Amino acid sequence: MSTDHIHAPSSMPEPTRPARGLWVAAAMTALIAAFFLLREHWGHVAGYWPYLLLLACPVMHLFHGHGGHGHQGHHDAGATRLTNRDA
Repeated sequence: MSTDHIHAPSSMPEPTRPARGLWVAAAMTALIAAFFLLREHWGHVAGYWPYLLLLACPVMHLFHGHGGHGHQGHHDAGATRLTNRDA
């Protein structure tokens, strides 16, 4: 078994440090802006918390990975499938 690997050059260059730093700076600016916006308008936002929690459930289901449960390619014909109800 050989450990020599030949990698073809990728067509997409790796992101450089300044580009990553720009994203971090933009994220921090957005967080600070959100903090001050919520601070000024907390009276308006507080009434919507129950609705925001109910809206968060379907949004989390949409953006969840649906595959990070460890069942990829490990199905045996004779094995029984365990669910959360069996535990």
